[in-house]
Amino acid sequence: MPLLDHFHPPLRPGRNWESFHGVWAGTLMARLNQLLPTDYFAEIQIHLGSRVEVDIATLEREPTVGVSGNGAGGTATAVAQEIWAPPAPPLVMPAVFPDEFEVQVLSTSGGLQLVAAVELVSPANKDRPETRREFAAKCISYLQVGVGLVIVDVVTERAFNMHDEIVRMLDKPDEFLLSPASLLYTVAYRPIRRKTAGDQIDLWPLPLTLGQPLPTMPLALRGGPTVPLDLDATYAEARQRSRL
Repeated sequence: MPLLDHFHPPLRPGRNWESFHGVWAGTLMARLNQLLPTDYFAEIQIHLGSRVEVDIATLEREPTVGVSGNGAGGTATAVAQEIWAPPAPPLVMPAVFPDEFEVQVLSTSGGLQLVAAVELVSPANKDRPETRREFAAKCISYLQVGVGLVIVDVVTERAFNMHDEIVRMLDKPDEFLLSPASLLYTVAYRPIRRKTAGDQIDLWPLPLTLGQPLPTMPLALRGGPTVPLDLDATYAEARQRSRL
């Protein structure tokens, strides 16, 4: 299925990339749940903007109504709930809570554990240095505990490369960077500990091209097998479901 540009005309502004990303993530989840062994399952994590709750101390709360007495003759009384508030913080540090379009694979064997993740890059992940660092740091945190990872970047409106951000944060040589021509790409990562070479990360980087089909990528499950992630079939199904 040819890859479309979801961020420029003719699709934009009439069709929202957020909707398609959500459908694609759901399709990836469904496909993985057909392939995974019985003690694994996939689910989606989608968050746009901040996931942090509003400060509870700023909300107006109605008093709860309690009933005094011993039954029908009881009297309704308003009982105000006391909410403890911490002292004013001496410091307030700026933070970034990035967009998240993620499919997680979890193992149910020996307790629920994250074993792999698929990240669909959003424009907000790439628009500022701090959001790029946050995205890269999240990916690195997965790799450092052995979680398999696939990144898919079809965002055409910003040229920053998130794989390269990961490589630079890990302080690795330029040989692991993607070609500057690879504006769209997908990369699979398999963290592995080898007896002779020690800790390593196997990489499968591939460029993506508008108008061309997408590849099948290896998704490594921590402590388990590697399964095929058919990006083209799931993309085609997501396009069909979205009438694109």
